[in-house]
Amino acid sequence: MKIITYNVNGIRAAIKKDFIEWLKSSNPDIVCIQETKAQPEQIPSLDFEEAGYKSYWYSAKRKGYSGVGILTRKEPDNVVFGMGIEKYDDEGRFLRADYGDISVISVYHPSGSSGELRQAFKMQWLDDFYNYISELKKERKKLIISGDYNICHKPIDIHDPIGNARNSGFLPEERQWLSKFIDSGFIDTFRYFNKNPHNYTWWSYRRKAREKNMGWRIDYNMVTKNLERNLNRAVILSQVYHSDHCPLLLDINFQ
Repeated sequence: MKIITYNVNGIRAAIKKDFIEWLKSSNPDIVCIQETKAQPEQIPSLDFEEAGYKSYWYSAKRKGYSGVGILTRKEPDNVVFGMGIEKYDDEGRFLRADYGDISVISVYHPSGSSGELRQAFKMQWLDDFYNYISELKKERKKLIISGDYNICHKPIDIHDPIGNARNSGFLPEERQWLSKFIDSGFIDTFRYFNKNPHNYTWWSYRRKAREKNMGWRIDYNMVTKNLERNLNRAVILSQVYHSDHCPLLLDINFQ
């Protein structure tokens, strides 16, 4: 199974940049999408169906904001929309699809870059998300949690760790949370296969950051450790341009 996570920074904008044509040519089995910035009725689900994908969408109440989706060739056994926590579900940040004993989650962690209030919201989300996943693992033991975590884990994951040391997305408390999350029983699949620097999934639109590869690695395909032997490869698709993010591919056996 080829699973891709991709913050598209607006699904309608990505479609105008030939997202569906790219989808057909790359032929993943599952795509976890973040930041759809659209209501379900604004998304051309029939076009995805014609491309061979069932589509599921969970949008924010606020129009043009946040939102997650899952495109899948194989119909899931069950789909769960949201976490059952109103303040997060109102922002459309969590969508889960179950395939046998494996669950695939598309998640969009909040950004704290707009100010102190949103940073506090982000830190509360991180605590609540950790607790939610800890409980979910008791019921669904095999998890693939794909999405935009809005956190660089280590200095190797960001182009300027010193200059960004006090910026949201690379704060010590955020990085400590990510370490705790991984230590609770997850594998950062890209780092499992690739220990090299200068591998990023997001670049600012300013200062020709992408051209200069001044990026951040904030998108992840995390899997529970009980799926380690199923892993085949993980690759950042940095040459795909529909967004300020790029897709992240995980090749994994579903057996």
